[in-house]
Amino acid sequence: MNSPEIKVSQALARKAQSLGAEGLEWLAKLPQLVTELARDWQLVVGDPFTGGSEGYVTEAKTLDGMDVVLKVAMPPMEGNAVIAEEIWALKIANGQGYARLYRYDLSRRALLLERLGPTLESLEYSPYEQMEIICQVLRRSWVTVPPRALLKTGADLARELAEFIRGLWRELNQPCSKLVLDRALAYAREREEEFALSASVLVHGDAHNQNTLQVLGTEPPEFKLIDPDGIAAERAYDLGVLMREWIAELLADPLSSGKARCHYLAQLTGVDPGGIWQWGFIQSVSTGLFLLHLGAGQQGRQMLQVAEEWAREQQVGF
Repeated sequence: MNSPEIKVSQALARKAQSLGAEGLEWLAKLPQLVTELARDWQLVVGDPFTGGSEGYVTEAKTLDGMDVVLKVAMPPMEGNAVIAEEIWALKIANGQGYARLYRYDLSRRALLLERLGPTLESLEYSPYEQMEIICQVLRRSWVTVPPRALLKTGADLARELAEFIRGLWRELNQPCSKLVLDRALAYAREREEEFALSASVLVHGDAHNQNTLQVLGTEPPEFKLIDPDGIAAERAYDLGVLMREWIAELLADPLSSGKARCHYLAQLTGVDPGGIWQWGFIQSVSTGLFLLHLGAGQQGRQMLQVAEEWAREQQVGF
C-alpha cells in the first residue's frame, strides 16, 4: 500500500512530547506504524483530520473503495481514553449511536472505523440545539453493558476524578478556592456512594460537540459519537460533560444559566437533575484544572470561574 506523509497537529505533538521519551519515540515511529497498518489492512491512506489530540487520525479507503478512518492512539496518558476500554465500548455499541468499529489491533493501539461527516460543532446549530442533538444520540447509545465487559465503573471514575482534582489543585498552587475543591470532592463521594451497577449503562464519557459527527448522506441529518472513554455508569455522567461546555453561554450569569441548562438536559433525557448538576460541577473543576495544566489558561480559568459561582449556592433547587 502507499507510504503516507504524516502531518501531526500541534496539539497532538505537544501532548505526546509531554510524555517525555515515550511520547517522542511514538512520534518518531508513527510514519512506519501507519505504513505497516496500511499494508496489513490493505488501505490507501489519505489526509489526516485536524483537531484530534489523543492520537493520529486519518482518512483512508479500503481496496473495495469504502471510506474509513484509521486511528492510531498515542501512548497512555492521564486524561486520555484508555484504548482497550474504547474498543470495548465500540464493540458493545455495535454502531448504535457510535461510529462502527471494523478492525482493531490493541498491540499497535490502532482502530479502523466508520467514516463520518462534519462535527456538530462545525454546523450551524445553537448551543441548545446542539444539546438536543447530543442527547438524542446519547439516548440511543445508552445500552446495557454485558457482564464480561472490562470497563471502568462510575464508582471507579468518581474516585479517580477526586484524586485527579486533589492532586492538580495542589500541583497548580490552589488555582481555585478551597470551597470549590471541597464541593467537588463531596460530590464525587456522593456519586460513588450512589453508584449501582444495575442502574448503569454504557456511557461515552466525553460526548461534546467535537465528538458528535454527522452520518454521511443522511437527510434529515443523523449523528454518531466517536472517541468513547467507555464506562459503565449512570446516564447523568454523560450529561455532566455538557454542563461544562459552551462556556461563553455560562459566564454572564453562571448560576442561573447553569440551573437552566441542567433542567433542560433533565427534560430532554428524563435523568435526575441532581446527578447532572453534581457531575457537571465535577467536570467543570477537573477539566478546568486539566486545561490549566496543559497551558490552556484562559479556558481553564473560565471553567473554574463558573465553578466558583456554582459552589457558592448551597441549594440549587433540585
